[in-house]
Amino acid sequence: MSESRAGVGILAGGGPLPAKVAQAVEAAGRPVFIIGFEGFVQPDLVAPWPHEIVRLGAAGRMLGLLRAHGCTELVLIGPIRRPSMRSLYPDAEGARILARLGRALFAGDDGLLGALVRILGEEGFQVRGAHEFLNHAVAGPGVLGSVVPDDQARQDIRRGVEVVQALGALDIGQGCVVQNGVVLAVEAMEGTDRMLARAGECSQPGIGGVLVKLLKPGQERRADMPTIGPATVVNAHAAGLRGIAFEAGNTLLTDRDACVETADRLGIFLAAIVPDGSGLDISATRVG
Repeated sequence: MSESRAGVGILAGGGPLPAKVAQAVEAAGRPVFIIGFEGFVQPDLVAPWPHEIVRLGAAGRMLGLLRAHGCTELVLIGPIRRPSMRSLYPDAEGARILARLGRALFAGDDGLLGALVRILGEEGFQVRGAHEFLNHAVAGPGVLGSVVPDDQARQDIRRGVEVVQALGALDIGQGCVVQNGVVLAVEAMEGTDRMLARAGECSQPGIGGVLVKLLKPGQERRADMPTIGPATVVNAHAAGLRGIAFEAGNTLLTDRDACVETADRLGIFLAAIVPDGSGLDISATRVG
């Protein structure tokens, strides 16, 4: 089988991105096969492509299906909740992989995902990032849409970058909410939407805050890039926020056009930033 026709396997959690990756792979003329994680994948979204719904602990079945369908490359995409050891019920192959994961099982998400990417590589698969197929889903530096952050928003973005980089270095989370220099909420395993709900409950009088989402320092980009969708924009607005700042080149937009349309309609900004400081002065820069 030539490399251009080799199959791409998608290990699919929840949300719309597994289907979008499948569409992109198919459009590139590559065969695609989807392993949907039971209890997480949305079956109706992956129904148009060859797929199987498999429980997380059934690693032997997963690897067998991927090899049977000629998959040489894998994409891990879509959120899943970290399962308890008791709930996994691993098959024999799953138990072998769990043993190889070792201490990474008890590390943060990035440590676990990095170890999983390494093991899949050792099993003969090339792990690819979703961003390699979804070029339109990743934005370059600048403002998307018509709303531009003002001086106070840019100060909150800078504060948010400091906070998220500190959290990320400890493998805790990818986001926080800052209002007038005050950190209202930080993201842990509950995810962005629930963090935004907490931030709304903690909102202070005055102009609204900002959501900042970044890749963790040293994070494995192929497994868990920060993700923003139209629902994120709606939830940020509901929490009283003025805008969202996310890392340029390292954040997936589940539906870029819908994100921009929703942000413009609700009057909040979307700013793709470079977190080393050089990309924070974005008032005059827009990207298409």
